[in-house]
Amino acid sequence: MENRQLGEYSEMVHAQAELWNLTVGYLKSMSLRCALDLGIPDAINNYGQPMTLSQIQSTLSLPSTKKPHLHRLLCMLTHIGFLHEQGVSIGTEVGIHTLVDVGGGTGALAKAIIHNFPHVECTVLELPHVIQSISNDGPVNFASGDMFNFIPPADVVILKWILHDWCDEDCIKILRRCKEAISSRETGGRVIIIENVIGSTLSKTCQEAQLLTDMLMLTMFTGAERDEHEWQKLFTDAGFGSYQITHTIGFNSVIEIYP
Repeated sequence: MENRQLGEYSEMVHAQAELWNLTVGYLKSMSLRCALDLGIPDAINNYGQPMTLSQIQSTLSLPSTKKPHLHRLLCMLTHIGFLHEQGVSIGTEVGIHTLVDVGGGTGALAKAIIHNFPHVECTVLELPHVIQSISNDGPVNFASGDMFNFIPPADVVILKWILHDWCDEDCIKILRRCKEAISSRETGGRVIIIENVIGSTLSKTCQEAQLLTDMLMLTMFTGAERDEHEWQKLFTDAGFGSYQITHTIGFNSVIEIYP
């Protein structure tokens, strides 16, 4: 009975939240209007790369009494998708000059990184048949190879939606190759993983997306979506020293692991 009552209470609270959102939903459009009036989109666009809160505050002409509240507006703009929160700042730390995107396909992610951080040299490692028709004279370098055998040396290695395709044993092999490729932690060396972390979101919609993806991995591949404990075990078994997880908007997370 207590569980039933708890479930009914949870549904009631959720309904109350939805009703409240509908009631004050006009504040979304007001927030957008405020952002435009303050010139926030122009400030970020003119800056040419991601900005921190303090940088935005110094760029805008705000009274000193209003500046402490800017982060609240930015949180709303991020929540509704008007702004994007940068979970990982690539290239802003000392020593990060080279990056390898493992299994990066035709280089979409690498091109986006170069656009924001022109000084970072980006290489995509892919299987020969994937990149055989791609020209190697653009801003992104393409290297033909197998991640199980060799990963080109770099300060940072990125694995985006790669590890969930593979079983634990194969993931450890890939991670060990990554560890061999990256520079020391003191010079910015790390592996960046973009994947699901089961249990990282309170959103029922996002939880369902994570679980459905796990069912896809179960039925079509040998891999799995993993929770934080399972990720931690992989990192430890592969010989990494520490990690940090940044939960982004939606159901993906950014995981940084360090040698």
